[in-house]
Amino acid sequence: MMHTLRRYFVAGLLVWIPLGITLWVLKILVDLMDESLRLLPEAYRSEALFGFHVPGLGIILTLAIVIATGALAANFFGRKILALGDNVVTRIPIVRSIYGGVKQISDTLFSPEGKAFRRAVLVRYPHQGAWTVALVTGTPRHELAERLGTDQISVFVPTTPNITAGFFLVVPRSDTIELDMTVDAALKYIISMGVAEPAPRVHHNAN
Repeated sequence: MMHTLRRYFVAGLLVWIPLGITLWVLKILVDLMDESLRLLPEAYRSEALFGFHVPGLGIILTLAIVIATGALAANFFGRKILALGDNVVTRIPIVRSIYGGVKQISDTLFSPEGKAFRRAVLVRYPHQGAWTVALVTGTPRHELAERLGTDQISVFVPTTPNITAGFFLVVPRSDTIELDMTVDAALKYIISMGVAEPAPRVHHNAN
């Protein structure tokens, strides 16, 4: 009897833990986006229009702001305005260091021309007898390339199960093994501690 209850309990946890964490993360994101509603005059907020707060309306406003900003940044005059704003922000001493670092990271990760986090590889970590999955972030240049040679790559080794933390390594390209799995599949594999191993990708030959 106890064995059966324990089995049911574990099965229930396997259902509710991922569902609960997913809902919790979604709630945080929705609440965060709802903060954008503070940009609207009080007369146009859901409390004034409907008499109560409508969760999720901030998503629409946030998407509209992001798309409008993207449209602005895509044309010549918009780029000039944003460049002027960048110039103003980078002149503020403390803000400059924070904004500059975050902007450089975001440009690297999200720019269509960027190559960071586009490939997954195997690297030897934490010692020569072990392997772990890592994400390629780029190729060292300047001083690192002069001291270590040009045949090096920079990788990020996420920790399990918190993939937002990890270790940055510079390793010889010859000491890595290129993986065929996508970055999303690699992250799922790391989060699951190796349980959710991705299936081999099927390649279709172009005729």
